[in-house]
Amino acid sequence: MAAKEKTGNAFVETIKTIFWALLIAGVFRTLFFQPFWIPSGSMKETLLIGDFLFVNKMAYGYSYASCPSLMLPGVGIEIDAKDVCGVFDGDNERLFGSEPERGDVVVFRHPVSGRDYIKRLIGLPGDKVQIKNGVISLNGTPVEVEDAGRFEEVMAPQGPQQLRPRCENGPVGQGATCVKSRQIETLPNGVSYPTLNITNQQSDNTGVYTVPEGHYFFMGDNRDNSADSRLAQRAGGVGFVPFENLIGRADRIMFSSAGRSMLFFWTWRGDRFFEAVR
Repeated sequence: MAAKEKTGNAFVETIKTIFWALLIAGVFRTLFFQPFWIPSGSMKETLLIGDFLFVNKMAYGYSYASCPSLMLPGVGIEIDAKDVCGVFDGDNERLFGSEPERGDVVVFRHPVSGRDYIKRLIGLPGDKVQIKNGVISLNGTPVEVEDAGRFEEVMAPQGPQQLRPRCENGPVGQGATCVKSRQIETLPNGVSYPTLNITNQQSDNTGVYTVPEGHYFFMGDNRDNSADSRLAQRAGGVGFVPFENLIGRADRIMFSSAGRSMLFFWTWRGDRFFEAVR
């Protein structure tokens, strides 16, 4: 009898331990930092496929989007932030809210799909944004752009999705060098970062976007390979992003893997560990 009681008590204690561990992890992820794995090349070279970072959720305060989503469709688990915190959705306000700064690299919820995206903040509420020949114009003034050589990478499948990069030097074979033009872009507040160009396409020349109050305009640093605010939501883009949809700011890369899995230690990028995101 004593043995059964001991076994039963051990089982109950294990359940309690798991419960408290999950609760603490949930609170930590909701209030402080959320892990984010870079799945695509839309933010190259600032962020590469396979970079793993923690998103600072304290940077902009809290909204319904601060609640974590758990999307594991392969095992039938799809818990969206709105399922947990949807009662707080709709007022476009935040608790302890703080305005983001132009040039921040931000993780946010897509206004339609609810999926997490990461892009650079270009346009603030009230701004007029236009792209002319690939150069951003803010409120009628082009941003400063300086040529900065080339970005090179090997033509090969990248990351868990085995995505292949697009190249400015045309279609190249497996193992060949894939090239993109590189520029340094500087915003009016002095924030500078590299951008990449692949070709001249429709998104390099746009009309004028007037950013509504309480919304933001985002773009990827890999300009010709990014679905961002240049494309309307109804067309599969991001459009203008409401303040309440911001999740947090990307401050630092914690870990990076160039392979299909973070467990493949021979593909780790040791030079990107703990690198600041700028």
